[in-house]
Amino acid sequence: MKKKLVSMLMVAAMMATMVAGCGDSADGGDDSAAADNTTGDAAPAATETAPADDAAGAEAVTLKWAIWDQETTTYWQALADAYMVANPGVTIEMVDLGSADYMTVLATELSGEGSDFDVVTIKDVPGYATLVQKNAILPLDDYIAADGVDLTQYAGTTDQVTVDGKLYELPFRNDFWVLFYNKDIFDAAGVDYPTNDMTWEEYDALAREVTDTTFGSQVYGAHYHTWRSTIGLMGVLDGQHTILDGDYSFMKEYYDMVLAEEADGVCRSYSDLTTEGLHYSAAFTSGDTAMMNMGSWFISTMINNLASGEYDSSLCGNWGIVKYPHAEGVEAGSTLGTITGLAVTAASDTPDEAWDFVKWVSGTEGAQVMADTGNFPAIMTDEVMSTITGLEGFPTDDNSKAALEVSNLYLEVPYAENVSEINSILDTYHAMIMNGECTVDEGIESMNTEIGAILGQ
Repeated sequence: MKKKLVSMLMVAAMMATMVAGCGDSADGGDDSAAADNTTGDAAPAATETAPADDAAGAEAVTLKWAIWDQETTTYWQALADAYMVANPGVTIEMVDLGSADYMTVLATELSGEGSDFDVVTIKDVPGYATLVQKNAILPLDDYIAADGVDLTQYAGTTDQVTVDGKLYELPFRNDFWVLFYNKDIFDAAGVDYPTNDMTWEEYDALAREVTDTTFGSQVYGAHYHTWRSTIGLMGVLDGQHTILDGDYSFMKEYYDMVLAEEADGVCRSYSDLTTEGLHYSAAFTSGDTAMMNMGSWFISTMINNLASGEYDSSLCGNWGIVKYPHAEGVEAGSTLGTITGLAVTAASDTPDEAWDFVKWVSGTEGAQVMADTGNFPAIMTDEVMSTITGLEGFPTDDNSKAALEVSNLYLEVPYAENVSEINSILDTYHAMIMNGECTVDEGIESMNTEIGAILGQ
């Protein structure tokens, strides 16, 4: 019964967060999980839900919380309700600013003297940078120290959004990259499935082994969506490089690998994908793609759409996931990710109470609520893992379950004041490299020159 109830909750959550395609990135240029987990814009509105039971003598407190897409995202209300049950006397008032230009609207709201937000949701790193620079949100370090919050729970992500030694947000949602694969294709080829500890060289060899270039019965060993993150960010998994380096020679071997796969028919060409507008979900579920690197948000889409019949189970119903491949010498389970966080505003009259809400939502209690609604929280406890892997439709093999164990999570976009400009330049030359408008070496040289100028190198 519990499993069925969780499954029902998952379906509701999936309907809210299912993607139909990604536009501009929520993280400032490169498409990411944040962009994939919003569907449409809800009209700005405030919703106030009274707590279930006021404790005798407790002082009533109302916390105003900035969010987006309230009507189509189940976890907002679930988190607010669960917190109010646990904290009688506190009312969480959600204000929906819509998903389009959310961070821009939020920055405008917080710049006025009359702002009365207490807690704000941080959708992307460039927006976070803006709020920090405007002194619109408070550093949380004293609260974290006083309450003994263990930042290691967040798999290293908080280090990547620390500004001059201070942390201004705590993540409550985390989407990370895994490798999806079609078991039927491997079975038909008599080739072993991908594993949870593969180097990129082993992955490339495996993709080539299951590729069939026969006209009319093609099988693509791999698929890469058009985002820069699907190729250019493979090299950041060593923990030594980021998009802020100013020297992008570490990307060369991955561009070379994918372009060689294109030439050999191992994957669809970038130019064909951009011309046809083929979405990654259509590519994987068509039954002719063996492996695809993609974010964890696609798990819920697969489960939901197979259950509804939107995806043909005879083509893609026998699927699994494994951990992201990695460079030689890099720990298995190292992957890319994006976070969604919460911050306390500088304008709040009740910052202590606001912090308590941020801590709760970003902690183990909030993590379980996120999992119960079919979403990946920033903290992956054993109970959370059990909830997600126990959902009806989640692959039952042990490797798929173990794929959710992340050892190191490197943000697609770490903090920097000028990260939006950097993203834009990288995106431009990614497209030029993949379209054949310049060589890999020429594209990387241009990245180094233009971004180096921004960084003063």
